[in-house]
Amino acid sequence: MSISTNKLRLGPLPTKTETVKITIALTTALKTDLERYAALHAQTYGEPIDATTLIPHMLDAFMARDRGFKRAALPRTAATQRNEKAAPG
Repeated sequence: MSISTNKLRLGPLPTKTETVKITIALTTALKTDLERYAALHAQTYGEPIDATTLIPHMLDAFMARDRGFKRAALPRTAATQRNEKAAPG
């Protein structure tokens, strides 16, 4: 299998982050893919890593690139708030 390792979306991981533990259920196919990604990530960046360590960073990267989420998370401007108050309803 020949995969270009310079195209991984997830770059090197930060050394220390604050975490909260949650439990999730994955399909066996997704778990297998995560383990393959972890192996490729380790090969690319020269540091062994397991899939469970990658998951929060993958979710963070996904949410950071989601334009709809970014738009919904943006603070509303004062003009927007005024228009909402002025609108009949």
